[in-house]
Amino acid sequence: MSDEPQPQQPTEVGWAPRDPEGGTKKPKRPKRTGWRRLIPTWRMVLGTFVVGILLLIGLFFLGYSLVKIPPANALATKQSNVYLYADGSQLARDGEVNRENVTLAQVSKAAQHAVLAAEDRDFYSESAIDPKAMLRAGWNTATGKGKQSGSTITQQYVKNYYLAQEQTVTRKVKEFFISIKLDRTESKDQILEGYLNTSFFGRNSYGIQAAAQAYYGKDATDLTPAQGAYLAALLNAPSEYDVIAHPENKSAALARWNYVLDGMVKEGWLAKSERTGLKFPMPKEATVSTGMSGQRGYLVNAINDYLSDNKILTADELDAGGYRITTTIQKNKQDDFVAAVNKKLMDKLDKKNRKVDTYVRAGGAAVDPKTGQVVAMYGGIDYVKQYTNNATRQDFQVGSTFKPFVFTSAVENGSTTQDGRTITPNTYYDGTNKRPVQGWTGGAYAPANEDDVSYGNITVRTATDKSVNSVYAQMAVDVGPDKVKQTAEDLGLPGSTPELNAYPSIALGVARASVLDMAEAYATLANHGKHGTYTMIKSITRDGKDVVELPDRKTSQVVSREAADTTTSVLQSVVENGTATAAQAAGRPAAGKTGTAEEDQAAWFAGYTPDLATVVAVMGQDPQTAAHKSLYGAMGLQRVNGGGAPAEIWADFTQRALKGKPATDFDLELQEGADVIQPPTQEPTADTPEETPGQDDGGTTDGGQDTQGQTDGGTTGGDTTTGGTTDGGTTGGGGTDGGTTTTGGGGTTTGGTTDGGTTGGTTDGGTTDGGTADGGTTTTGTTAGPPGKTG
Repeated sequence: MSDEPQPQQPTEVGWAPRDPEGGTKKPKRPKRTGWRRLIPTWRMVLGTFVVGILLLIGLFFLGYSLVKIPPANALATKQSNVYLYADGSQLARDGEVNRENVTLAQVSKAAQHAVLAAEDRDFYSESAIDPKAMLRAGWNTATGKGKQSGSTITQQYVKNYYLAQEQTVTRKVKEFFISIKLDRTESKDQILEGYLNTSFFGRNSYGIQAAAQAYYGKDATDLTPAQGAYLAALLNAPSEYDVIAHPENKSAALARWNYVLDGMVKEGWLAKSERTGLKFPMPKEATVSTGMSGQRGYLVNAINDYLSDNKILTADELDAGGYRITTTIQKNKQDDFVAAVNKKLMDKLDKKNRKVDTYVRAGGAAVDPKTGQVVAMYGGIDYVKQYTNNATRQDFQVGSTFKPFVFTSAVENGSTTQDGRTITPNTYYDGTNKRPVQGWTGGAYAPANEDDVSYGNITVRTATDKSVNSVYAQMAVDVGPDKVKQTAEDLGLPGSTPELNAYPSIALGVARASVLDMAEAYATLANHGKHGTYTMIKSITRDGKDVVELPDRKTSQVVSREAADTTTSVLQSVVENGTATAAQAAGRPAAGKTGTAEEDQAAWFAGYTPDLATVVAVMGQDPQTAAHKSLYGAMGLQRVNGGGAPAEIWADFTQRALKGKPATDFDLELQEGADVIQPPTQEPTADTPEETPGQDDGGTTDGGQDTQGQTDGGTTGGDTTTGGTTDGGTTGGGGTDGGTTTTGGGGTTTGGTTDGGTTGGTTDGGTTDGGTADGGTTTTGTTAGPPGKTG
């Protein structure tokens, strides 16, 4: 056979000659027919695949560049503020969102591992997006091993913190890209911490700290493996797996709990031996949220005001939440205050049968004199029923509880009377009712005594015991009203206190200081004149760190120790012999002063022991109109005065609050010459009604009847009153004989030195001026006038 190429012969019909160029043309690929037309060629598949990959890559980079990490959503950052008693137990939690963020270090390792075992066991080794997790979740759900999220913890955190909860494609796309970006900008620990703080656990608990408190009453740092596993199980179905709310689902919850624990063992986070011995940790009963009820609301508002007023935290910062505020309020003393008010006041009210009883309000505050810490506060019966805090309001007169500040100012400034005598506890003043004040150039001023009673010449100590207005109005002028005002502010009253003005009337307590402010001022007296602004806060943290620096409490000697201590000695006499004998029920040395506002709209007692200064006020207010109302007839009594319910509440609270603490005497350093008698240089003003011993600044005038443990004194219709006014002489009728004081109806008065005698049967208000009784005091008698003045 020849090796030469052979010419091709046509083998098919239709063969055509080659083109003239002499080239060879490749035959066309036959067209695909039938079902083969439906199957793409490999070229089409490859091309589509390449194009698709390129498109996906393009879309990925486009999405990555377009989707930004947004700011956190409002719900994710909203936290509650947690308020704690001084011992660390919870006082209240505010805000609509029950959340308290904590650092990862404040979550027990067992609880951290439990959450990882439940939600994302490969969290620390995987990327932000894990397709295997999605497949695994689907498989577990299909095989009955429990529903598991197909999203990584990073994705869930992004959903919780940055996005809303709606199930949309748009949200899932955003979640995808934000997760990838977040994984590059934050550490795994930061992401896990954020997830634990934003996840919902049921019982209105957002975050593991709130959940630990809601289910086990403990902090997240104290969670055990068993408890942590149960909380981790709740993430899967918070409502359904709450075995208290849904006991019928306990078997499902138990299966999920076991699944979590088994996962912890598998990952090496829990020893198998420890796992074997674990028992299901039943959570505590769910508590109905009491919010701000009871005393909580009053305390929280007072604390927030304190923080704002002292520029510690702004209102906006508090509104953002997340603060853990440890207060100075001591839970046992707070409970003692509530018990005392209920026992001595609220339990005695009959609001159905006595309309005046519906007006009754009470406020109280207790301060540790040595530290300035507010240890208890009573704001009202219930914050959700009576919104106004009666301990911090400034719209009721403080009455005669202001008088000690006048005397303190007198001693502090070395003040003298108009005739040049040093003002001491034993300095005599003219206690005549409506006696015109001397030395005041601002216009005539002649204040009435309570019930228009006159006392004649009377010592400062006795005038304080009996709360004599005419004496203290004159003393305020002798000292200088501006100096009295300054002393009150130095002791603790704010300069902005309503009606705290430099006039003689300042002595009568027309100022409208709050109960808390008065407690601070009295605490300064108890602390020997040393004052440091009261505080209600021990510490403030946020996210487990000390983020708020509290102002230093600076203590200064605002008045001399002698001025404060001499005032204390005078106030001890009020408790021992005056209008506040009810305070003796505290069972320890005490000093204090009663007070009554105009028209008996409020009754006060402010007092202290060496260890505790407490002020109590009972107020009258119409619950419908909020108008101030008189307390006449409240509790079925003719009148309510400071020596009644307020002093009784004070004694009961003080006895409870200091139970177990040894009673101590006051350590006093008195002003020089405090025990020296400073007799008057002139006779008291004429037309002075008869003295009524034991008269209370809120008492009645009814023949000396005893009301609420106090002799109200009052007037006598010609009968004898024995207040210790003469040296024993007797007369008949209206004359005088040898300097003795006469008594109506031929009666006899007995006793020592006379402060002012009693008379009867005189005309014109008739006075008898019988010269000087033994002891060198001038006695003057007058008839008593009608009741009705404030003291």
